[in-house]
Amino acid sequence: MSVNDEAQLPWLREEKHFIADAIASNKSVLGICLGAQLIASALGARVYLGAEKEIGWFPVFAEPAVPGTFVFPVIAEAFHWHGEMFDLPTGAVHLASSAACKNQAFQIGARVIGLQFHLETTPESVEALISNCANELLPQRYIQTKPVLRGVPVSNYAGINALMINTLEYLVRDEG
Repeated sequence: MSVNDEAQLPWLREEKHFIADAIASNKSVLGICLGAQLIASALGARVYLGAEKEIGWFPVFAEPAVPGTFVFPVIAEAFHWHGEMFDLPTGAVHLASSAACKNQAFQIGARVIGLQFHLETTPESVEALISNCANELLPQRYIQTKPVLRGVPVSNYAGINALMINTLEYLVRDEG
């Protein structure tokens, strides 16, 4: 599925309008993978096939910190499962990149973050992806095999889940 599939999935238009309205209303918005692509598209940025798919555990590198934005660790081993990528929306701050995908994370204003990678991942969600999307696990530079995907230590999940909590806490700070 792609954010560009509006002809086959007309609900995508409404979803993009909803996202744009939420951003304009200064609501906290976190987009993960397709969600980040939807934010980018809703704000007029291009979403397109990447040069290579990125599936598995690969490092994400923080861009130089900009005052007032979320700060990622210098290097974080993150879970990826995507074939498309996005250009940064106008006014976005570039937060992170990887070897396979330049635009891995961005921030707009104080309340919007888009992540191409997955911090919400659990062993169960990886197993579900393998079970339902194994046809995507073709031998390529940035696609790991089933044994590699299944062999990741629990500490990897704990690390990204902790980073997810930090991201969410950043987005909702001072809201209540």
